[in-house]
Amino acid sequence: MKNQLKSYVVIALLSSGVTLGAYQLLNLGNQSNFSDSPSAFTSNVSNITAAGSPGEFTYAAEKTTPAVVHIKTKMEQRQRQFSSPFDDLFGGFGDPFGGGGRRQAPQQAEASGSGVIISADGYIVTNNHVVAEATEISVMLNDKREFKAKVISTDPSSDLAVIQIKANDLPFLTFGDSDALKVGEWVLAVGNPFNLESTVTAGIVSAKGRQNIIDRDDEKAANPLESFIQTDAAVNPGNSGGALVNLKGELIGINTAIYSRTGQFAGYSFAVPVSIVKKVSADLIKYGNVQRGFLGVSIMEVNSKLVDEKDLKVSTGVYVGGFSENSAAKAAGIKINDVITKIDGMETKTSAKLMEIVGRKRPGETLNVTVNRDGQNKDFTVTLKNKDGNTAILKGETGESYKSEFLGAKFGALSSSDKEKFNVSSGVKVIEVLPEGRLEMYGLSKGSIITKINDKAVNNPKEAAELLEARKGRTKLEGIDVDGSRFIYVL
Repeated sequence: MKNQLKSYVVIALLSSGVTLGAYQLLNLGNQSNFSDSPSAFTSNVSNITAAGSPGEFTYAAEKTTPAVVHIKTKMEQRQRQFSSPFDDLFGGFGDPFGGGGRRQAPQQAEASGSGVIISADGYIVTNNHVVAEATEISVMLNDKREFKAKVISTDPSSDLAVIQIKANDLPFLTFGDSDALKVGEWVLAVGNPFNLESTVTAGIVSAKGRQNIIDRDDEKAANPLESFIQTDAAVNPGNSGGALVNLKGELIGINTAIYSRTGQFAGYSFAVPVSIVKKVSADLIKYGNVQRGFLGVSIMEVNSKLVDEKDLKVSTGVYVGGFSENSAAKAAGIKINDVITKIDGMETKTSAKLMEIVGRKRPGETLNVTVNRDGQNKDFTVTLKNKDGNTAILKGETGESYKSEFLGAKFGALSSSDKEKFNVSSGVKVIEVLPEGRLEMYGLSKGSIITKINDKAVNNPKEAAELLEARKGRTKLEGIDVDGSRFIYVL
């Protein structure tokens, strides 16, 4: 049944076009303006004046629509012009001698989605799947002004991304409290379904903490973080990345997916709660990637069968079944067979809720974890660790880039999202393909990954450029194209 459910879930953008994206992770150290500008992180009152009174649909709609943008994206698609006899021989990796497998010139595909302005100087949060394959991103504001946008960073695990446009004094939404959201509460969804700009729909919160909604196998998202708000507000293709707000006009979620047999709204839509949005977007802006703290436990939700099997003294909570290496929870004194009932005073009746609460914290930060052990409640202070088992902050790569005249291309560093998506530990990203260069001739596009040059693994743009400069005779390239297919070319 779970697999059947996933087969009916449609990420809203996918039916309105092709998901897009190649991006360059930028040097966040030069973006100090964010902390100086009014934003959802620093302001309690939005700079939008709305009519009516808080609690009215009209008030929330007029407060929200100026801060919701229409995102249009372009991508490059290629098809092989003719097949090479080497394709089968090398498992589809392409002709290693450069004699066949040439592909057609890139064809443009387009798609659209939505985004929410979260700062006066142009930071916008949207879904990762809206921009993840984009070669070009444009943003149209509610007042019809249009801007080119750059991707700051993305997080496939939560399906969130932050982009930025060059503008000032923009209207933005303030963050609400998704923890305080109640089932049955009225909410509004604001976005651009089917390219219909500034569309507002109303519904109620149908459920909270939904998980296992999206099949992420193709995204290679590490440690998927899902605790969706389910609503019956109409959401359709193009709404992806748009705002879910309460009747005060506060952002309480980012619309992400629908449950549908047809690809169109069927009464069930899902939004990433703002508790996750706030943490992820702040990390992407400040560090270039998401700082995830881990308890280091294997967990499962308590049910009647588990109660009988393990002789548990509580009927709800999250059962601790094991520990990872260098587990933060184990170091704090938590044991196997403990049942986690609260974290920082918030009940953890589901695994999704536990993961959501932990997901708000960074390595080195602490949580107060309440467990039930043999019928007695015990509290532990847990200092979270990163994926490497320590408390260090793991910063994203900078925007360092190098140009290769030989290939006719410019290289950038791989982001953590790139490594997750393409399942690689090293390499460089093609961030620009120059006209009439060798890469264009061979059909490799912007966003491709080069993992090896002359059988040597490359770790950064500088190293790739130096290897190409020192080449003698033929040059062998290995890597992964934007569509996920591997290639080997000898130039």
